[in-house]
Amino acid sequence: MAAAGAQPVAVFGCRPRVAGGVCFLEDHVVLHAAGAGCLQRHLEQKWHKFIPGTERSQGVQALAVSPDRRYLAVSETVAEQPALTVYELSAGPARRRRTLAAAELPAQETVSLGFSPDCRYLAAATAPPDGQLTLWRWEKQRLLALVRIEAPGSSVCQVSFSPQENAQVCITGNGFFKLFKYSEGTLKQTNLQKGEPQNYLCHAWLSEQEVICGTDTGKLILFETGELRWETKLEYKKPPMELEEDATREYDSSCDVSSGLASEDNGSPQDSLPQILAIAAYSKGFACSPSPGVVVLFEKTKEKEVYKESQEIWEKAAYFMYLNYPLHSAPITGLDVCVWKPILATCSLDRSVRIWNYKMNTLELYKEYREEAYTVSIHPSGLFCLVGFSDKLRFISLLYEDMHVFKEFAVRKCRECSFSNGGHLFAAVNGNVIQIYSSITFEIVNNLKGHSGKIQAVKWSSDDAKLVSCDTYGAVYEWNLSTGERESECVLKSCIYSSIAPSSDAKVIFAVGSDQTLKEISESSIQNEVSAFGVVYTAVAVSHSGHMVFVGTSLGTIRTMKYPLPLMKDFNEYQAHAGAVTKMSITNDDLFLLTASEDGSVFIWKLYDKGGGILKWEKEFDYAEEVLIMRSDIEEKSQALIDLQIRVEELQTENEYQLRLKDMYCNEKIRKLEENFTQEINSLKNKYQILHAEREKADLQHQLQLSELQNKQAREVQQLESEKNLKLLMENEKYQELQVKSQKMQEQYERQLHNLEESKSRAVKELTEDYEGKLKELSLLLEEAREDMRLQLQAHEEIKKQIEEDEDQEILEMKIKYERQLMEAKESNLQLKGEIGVMNKRLNSLQKELKERNKDIEEMRLEQQKLQGIIKSLEKEISALKTEIQERADTIQDKEKDIYDLKKKNQELEKFKFVLDYRIEEFKKQIASRENDIKTMKEQICEMEGELERFRKETTQLKLNIAQMQQKLKATDREMHRERQKKQNMEVLVNRFKTDLHNCVGFIQDSKKLKDGIRGLYTKYVQQPDEVETEAAEIDMQQEYMRQREYLERNLAALKKKVVKDRETHQAAYVHIIQENVSLIKEINNLRQELKVAHTQIRDLRSTIRLMEKKQAVQGTAPSGEVLPSPTVLMLNAQKENEKIIEMQQLEIEYLRDQIKVLAAEPLSDGNLPLLNLERSHKTQ
Repeated sequence: MAAAGAQPVAVFGCRPRVAGGVCFLEDHVVLHAAGAGCLQRHLEQKWHKFIPGTERSQGVQALAVSPDRRYLAVSETVAEQPALTVYELSAGPARRRRTLAAAELPAQETVSLGFSPDCRYLAAATAPPDGQLTLWRWEKQRLLALVRIEAPGSSVCQVSFSPQENAQVCITGNGFFKLFKYSEGTLKQTNLQKGEPQNYLCHAWLSEQEVICGTDTGKLILFETGELRWETKLEYKKPPMELEEDATREYDSSCDVSSGLASEDNGSPQDSLPQILAIAAYSKGFACSPSPGVVVLFEKTKEKEVYKESQEIWEKAAYFMYLNYPLHSAPITGLDVCVWKPILATCSLDRSVRIWNYKMNTLELYKEYREEAYTVSIHPSGLFCLVGFSDKLRFISLLYEDMHVFKEFAVRKCRECSFSNGGHLFAAVNGNVIQIYSSITFEIVNNLKGHSGKIQAVKWSSDDAKLVSCDTYGAVYEWNLSTGERESECVLKSCIYSSIAPSSDAKVIFAVGSDQTLKEISESSIQNEVSAFGVVYTAVAVSHSGHMVFVGTSLGTIRTMKYPLPLMKDFNEYQAHAGAVTKMSITNDDLFLLTASEDGSVFIWKLYDKGGGILKWEKEFDYAEEVLIMRSDIEEKSQALIDLQIRVEELQTENEYQLRLKDMYCNEKIRKLEENFTQEINSLKNKYQILHAEREKADLQHQLQLSELQNKQAREVQQLESEKNLKLLMENEKYQELQVKSQKMQEQYERQLHNLEESKSRAVKELTEDYEGKLKELSLLLEEAREDMRLQLQAHEEIKKQIEEDEDQEILEMKIKYERQLMEAKESNLQLKGEIGVMNKRLNSLQKELKERNKDIEEMRLEQQKLQGIIKSLEKEISALKTEIQERADTIQDKEKDIYDLKKKNQELEKFKFVLDYRIEEFKKQIASRENDIKTMKEQICEMEGELERFRKETTQLKLNIAQMQQKLKATDREMHRERQKKQNMEVLVNRFKTDLHNCVGFIQDSKKLKDGIRGLYTKYVQQPDEVETEAAEIDMQQEYMRQREYLERNLAALKKKVVKDRETHQAAYVHIIQENVSLIKEINNLRQELKVAHTQIRDLRSTIRLMEKKQAVQGTAPSGEVLPSPTVLMLNAQKENEKIIEMQQLEIEYLRDQIKVLAAEPLSDGNLPLLNLERSHKTQ
């Protein structure tokens, strides 16, 4: 079987501190550095295209995109050597075009890149202090020029081309701003630096001659042709008060977000010193960022200032939106994939936990906490997850829009945790012990002890019957969860294991570690080892089918190999991460591989076989779509829905009412308009009749005038014809005279021409003779010149061939360029045509609106006339109302006197209010002291509960001792039964001997028979000497055993008596402690009720004061003697009651403190707590 291939389909990560790290390729396609390469990502369609770096690349240092968005230049570090590569960005996968290298260049990393406007040249700058600027003709891999940049220290360096000229380059950095021009094979500096050197952090070209630069002190400096033209300084921009309040409100609402980051930001030096880290030019000017989350726009002016600040844009003022999901900014420590849903969970040292959807390439949930997260495991249902923090292990519910901590476990620095495949159990590492918990009751089911080193990985078998773990001391253990014991182990102390992966049947375990090998462990021994060929394997994963093995290396690469493992170098390797791979996991359908790394990136790989087809799962799997949501959230949303429905109903009724009013108004308006139009139509008909009569009169007048004009025209035509005939006769006579003169002049010119031809023939003969002599001389010179020309032609043809090759290449480039421009122009023309059509439609609609507006204006004029009549009537009413106002002003003066008297009474009431506020503050202080006493009581209760727990442990130990003694008693009973059996056997033997001896005595007269009988007795009953000795030894052992048994029986009786006594004493102490706890809880509840009563009384007092103030304000005529008594009486009664309660509680607290001191002084007797004297407290209650 061939090794499977892997293709990255999604990358969640961004490499920081990369020059030119983020840029747009199209309107919705962004390119940025990620992992060990670059990533193209579509913002709307969510597809990802990963451009892997060079083999063994350690990550991108700088990148640049050409102006036509066709080429990408990348600077990398490969095997501690710099590399410069140019890629072609096309519709398919990016293709590597050129790798630039030169022998005369030193081994330095390129920190900034820039393409020329025509994309033919590439400028690269290395980091100061030994910085260099190089100019490349990258298509021919030719280094055109190199110049050294001297700088006082190492800092950020930026290089760029002029937007209109290929030969002009600008480079800035710490202490230098330089302009270079390429001519005659060298880069020549065109500016002289004047003034104090600045630390230039960024720059941008505004035109062919203007460059704007930003410094680390907040200065903006404009250079024109290398000379300083304009300078300004920006201050550190703090957000407005509204944004700060929003920020604090968000912080208070999220209790789990880290407060350490905020404190670091508050104390940063950036508050006092702004730094301009980014500048971008646009059509009207440029934009820059003087502080985090703030962008300032500058526009060009005709004044001396050249550029002026036009607008400030804030991050939280709805001007910006997130381009990408929030990504991890620190090494990823945990990764796990869900079975029921297409999601995975990751955690990182940046104190965040994130839930990703690898089907939709989106971030589902994200939350930051106060502590660092070391491990994460997601429940198979996708509704819960386990996260191991530095202080506790937390069981978290994954809600629809939040993460809610459901349960916390006291497991500090839990580095590994894992849910079982069924989800009913989960394992957590606590030190060197693996604790198995129940996911339902959250109780510890089992403790797996045996590891001596730090546990690195914990994996479950597919049936959840076994657990596999490894540690840093080279131990790999397989645990049986039913018994809690180790089934198998494999220890290799020379290897520090980092990851393991069991097969689906848990018979084979794959392990990787520090010894640069992949181990196949089976039956407690290493069956096979595969070399890593010079790298360290850091993570391993096995497909559920068992045919494929995937490993991650310390260089960030992913290797895929088949199973059984190959002995030779037979695997596929893919460049992915810029750091060591920390975690790997495979989805349940074997279609996706998930990897995480120390560089904070997560890769989603799609697996396919070597033929190019996607790996198929045996059966299709439908993912679950259920989510969790809090009851309070549902209630809030349902309440909001009800409110909105009510609001909708109100708006509907209001709209219906408004529509009715509008209908009535419109009907009235239509009626009026109909009346006006009928009147106008009648008037227009009358006007038409009058105009028709006038027109008939005008037609008669025009006919008379026309006949007069025709007669006049005929007379004028006859006069003109007679005048023209006279003029023609005069011109004919002049023509004949001129013809005679021309004949005479022609005869004279013919004579002159004949004379000139004769003189010319004579001169030609003389000249031919002279030139034939000169021709002979020139023919000799011509032959010499031909030989020289032949040699020059050969050289010219060679030069011509080279020029033609260059020109052909340039012609092709120009053709491609102008074809692209032509296509863009055609597209723009089509767009403009469409816009023109739209504008014509708008023009027609506006003309219609204009006509309607004119009609409305006429209607408004009519309404204005009506309103003027109404205004006149209202002016009359105003004059009448003024007289009434004068009369009421007199009454107001009288009432003001009454108000002055009421204000005096109000001041007296405010004095009483001040006294009440003072008493309320005293009550609050007393309540605070009571709460402190309650806290001390709670601490005492906690201590007593600890004592009670210790007593329980002692009782359990005693029960174990009793069980052991009972087992020993059963053993002695069995021994006693065995001895009784032996005794019975001996008695039977003696009886037999007696009967046989009696039979022998009967032969006492016959000596032979007597002898034979005695010999038979001897052989039957007399044993050998060694058997006699063993029997004696057994007798001694039996005696010793009897002594030991008697001793143990006596001890057992004594222990039983002691256990009975201890049980009675412990039972009494336990009952007493429970009684004390009950009494203390009752006392605490009583105190809480008293506090509630005191709070309600205070609220009542405040409400009565407010009511009295309102009554006094309303009832100005009431006498002061009727208002004052009620609040004072209430105040005195409440004060007396509260003082009595406080005195009683203080006495009770003092008595309890004395009791505690007495108990602390008395020593503990027999491990029992002393009894508290609570009779007084019960009496007071």
